[in-house]
Amino acid sequence: MTIMILGAFFTIFNQTTMTVALPTIMDVFSIDASTGQWLTTGYMLVNGVLIPVTGFLMQRYTTRQLFLSAMLIFLVGTVVSALAPNFPVLLTGRLIQAASTGIIMPLLMNVVLKLYPPEKRGTAMGTVGLAIIFAPAIGPTLTGYVLDVFPWQTLFYGMIPFILIIIVCGFIFLRNVSETIESKMDIVSLILSTIGFGALLYGFSEAGSEGWGSIEVIATLSVGVVAVVLFSWRQLVTERPFLDLRAFKYNMFTLTTLINCVITMVMYADMILLPLYLQNARGFTALEAGFLMLPGALLMGLLSPAVGRLFDRFGAKWLSVIGITIILVTTYTFTDLSDSTSYMHLILMYAGRRIGMALFLMPLQTAGLNQLPSSLHSHGTAISNTARQVAGAIGTSLLVTIMTSRTKEHLQDIMMEGSDASKAHMIMEASIGGINDTYFAIMIIGAVSLVLSFFIKKIEQAPEETLMSRSS
Repeated sequence: MTIMILGAFFTIFNQTTMTVALPTIMDVFSIDASTGQWLTTGYMLVNGVLIPVTGFLMQRYTTRQLFLSAMLIFLVGTVVSALAPNFPVLLTGRLIQAASTGIIMPLLMNVVLKLYPPEKRGTAMGTVGLAIIFAPAIGPTLTGYVLDVFPWQTLFYGMIPFILIIIVCGFIFLRNVSETIESKMDIVSLILSTIGFGALLYGFSEAGSEGWGSIEVIATLSVGVVAVVLFSWRQLVTERPFLDLRAFKYNMFTLTTLINCVITMVMYADMILLPLYLQNARGFTALEAGFLMLPGALLMGLLSPAVGRLFDRFGAKWLSVIGITIILVTTYTFTDLSDSTSYMHLILMYAGRRIGMALFLMPLQTAGLNQLPSSLHSHGTAISNTARQVAGAIGTSLLVTIMTSRTKEHLQDIMMEGSDASKAHMIMEASIGGINDTYFAIMIIGAVSLVLSFFIKKIEQAPEETLMSRSS
């Protein structure tokens, strides 16, 4: 577990570095924002395409084989990125890294389900959360510092020694925790999964910038929906499904996956809206923005083990209700931002949002997976992570669309009022107004997850014979 958590830490840390480093990369390689954004969009696409495959991979290959392969892939991607002489090579390295990340997280969750009985999984997941939440917590801040002092390549060179140590320790200490099943790769399902989830993620990510009426967006989303429907149908009729959708027959798994999808959209507000407000509207540096987010993220990581123990004792229902309520209350305070909102107020409210997230994120996912019989654990983790990837893409495009349209409306209203302010000041005011409105929309979406969380129940793990009888 220690070795795998360390591996997950560095792959997740790597995900958070490019958001802060993007302006530097754009300047170094003389590219615009739409091109540079592929460092994160491409990463998300590869992740989203690979995660559905992990259900099959975790049954076909041993824990040791998968983990070491993933870390070796991550090492290759890191070296390619560090040595990149131009942007296409850097993007290639990032996409190779993403292939590793798409495998590591579902594998780690599956190992927890295999090693620990249901009554102890909360504590184990809390420990996992402590390490994994620290990665995105320190990522932006550390990246801002590194870019102020060292060349951008240091972001990749600095990880190489740690990756090598993890690989060596994996070879020596890592053991297998599950039995493998000899099965052939379903090529048709692989193709449908790749086209379907890849097209959906791309379409939703482009909708935010190109608009929902774009022919490219409509065509891509249409292809994605058709491919996902065909993929789902094939999984339900084939004898050995690529991704076993029978997991959705279990009500708590279905409910918690749905809540996770809704709340993922809410969480993406911090990744999109807050940096725009801090850096574009208020003029804070990337390092200042990173420091503002650091206390809340660290609090979230430190709370994870305690929340895990509370989950083992009381279940996920009231942790989720309290956590989501805190999220809604603190989100409301972000609907009234201005050009003079204090730095300390932002730190406290952001920390409040993170405390709320700590209370329900791991418990919610663990509660759903706990209901599944052991034979569906690998598929359940893959389904859960895939759903969250798609929800994140939908949330991103939705937030950008609302913010863009409301900003334009606010700018028109300000100009019609005949304000004496400069054009730059009017644009800033309109931008803050658009961000406020988007936070309010997020609060409405979050209210749906709060209502759903009252239906969470503590349910025993389903026995294998239940699955067999249902499938027959």
